Amino acid sequence: MKTSPSGTSRLLRDLRSLNVVVFHPDDADGQELIAQLRRIGCHVQAFWPPRERLAGEVNLVFLAVRPEVAAFDPAWAKREDAPPLIVVVNYENPTMVESVLRMNALGVVASPVKSFGLLTAIVVARSQVERERERIRYVAKLEQRLASQRKLAKAKTILMQTRAISEDDAYRLIRDQAMTKRVTTEEIADAIIRANDILSFEARPAKDG
Repeated sequence: MKTSPSGTSRLLRDLRSLNVVVFHPDDADGQELIAQLRRIGCHVQAFWPPRERLAGEVNLVFLAVRPEVAAFDPAWAKREDAPPLIVVVNYENPTMVESVLRMNALGVVASPVKSFGLLTAIVVARSQVERERERIRYVAKLEQRLASQRKLAKAKTILMQTRAISEDDAYRLIRDQAMTKRVTTEEIADAIIRANDILSFEARPAKDG
């Protein structure tokens, strides 16, 4: 799923409403990063060392990857609704790369921080997380549709067996009931399945004690 030109414009417009958390030591690089973000229009909160929890609404996180936080593994980064994470790196080695991958970072900014590339990193990270959330919503809808179809198929089978009618007649019966009661066919299917389960339970012979 590609980001449309209008979607890119929206991402750029939204920059001034972003609540950004910066986990960075209070040094010249950290101060430059905060200054650049504020020039863009972001609302910035800065902390060091990194915190295990995020308070309030956070739209974006910057994290300086340093040896002392290489094992940092916050719970908030694993949530489906986690804000996009951009890491700030000042060295490269296998341990650092592994840390960045484990943190599910969606962007990388090199130290020393410069204005060039920062805006692009923010927009790309936010675009990626939006596409991923859209994909999750799409998959959830597909799963819900499949579950509904399975439920409808089961309800039709019950009607076909109990009333000796065809599959088409069973579906028409479910559809007509849904229209009459002004509910969905899935709700009617649910009611048929529940009623059949209750009747099947009541029809079972009692076991000898």
